[in-house]
Amino acid sequence: MATVEVLPLRPAAPAGNSYHRGHVQFPNFRVTDALLKLRPVGASADEEIAVEMPVALTVNGVSQAVMLATPADLEDFALGFALAEGWIHRPGELLDIETEARADGIELALTVTAAREQGLKLRRRQLAGRTGCGLCGLESLTDFAALQPPPVQPPDVAPAALARAMLELRHAQVLNARCGGLHAAAWCALDGGVGLAREDVGRHNALDKLIGARAKTAAAREAGFVAMSSRASHELVHKAAMAGIGLLACVSAPSSLAVGTAQRLGLQLWAFVREGRATRYA
Repeated sequence: MATVEVLPLRPAAPAGNSYHRGHVQFPNFRVTDALLKLRPVGASADEEIAVEMPVALTVNGVSQAVMLATPADLEDFALGFALAEGWIHRPGELLDIETEARADGIELALTVTAAREQGLKLRRRQLAGRTGCGLCGLESLTDFAALQPPPVQPPDVAPAALARAMLELRHAQVLNARCGGLHAAAWCALDGGVGLAREDVGRHNALDKLIGARAKTAAAREAGFVAMSSRASHELVHKAAMAGIGLLACVSAPSSLAVGTAQRLGLQLWAFVREGRATRYA
């Protein structure tokens, strides 16, 4: 089995010793913890659950998005999200990331080049993010049609490599093994060996984190594909294509828009990659 890099959480400075949302308070919990230990009603022992909290992204001091995410690998998330959203075109255009932990969430302050800041001003989008489905912040169907990545080139991958990728993906989900509530995205070699993996309560966030992690390593120049622990949505296809990834393999079903988008972009889309089967939809 290939060596899997699952980077540990690098917490920012904690904002006190409790976290609260609404009327619910969790003492001794830092807003940068990825898992929360609590005791369910009527239970005799504690268990861990995945943390979901607001993560705000600003670019050069201007608010751009607020997502609901798991506070792990946040610098990867910031870089990957910026690339997938077209805020920047290459990692070098992101000059700095500052992480500020607050009692009600986390702010990621991104600093980009002047050229990319001007591009954002010309293409102003306000996102109301969430871990579910949708293209948040687009104001019209015309905006949706215009937001299209360039075509991609799919690699040549055998079905056996897809099966190996899904097997190794399960072993790479170290946080999910403890709580059962996280999605995962993995960068896989052409033989299916997993080299990078990232987890998040939202499947789109997990892919953003993987895109950011991949962009900072030699894996960005190597042939491979992405394996996901989720269904295949349009946004996953779109984000993969924005990152120049030509093959996406998902454990569950695709949507019609995901299939149509993959066909249009030349991205090879596999779904139901599990239990000895794999179905190619594009």
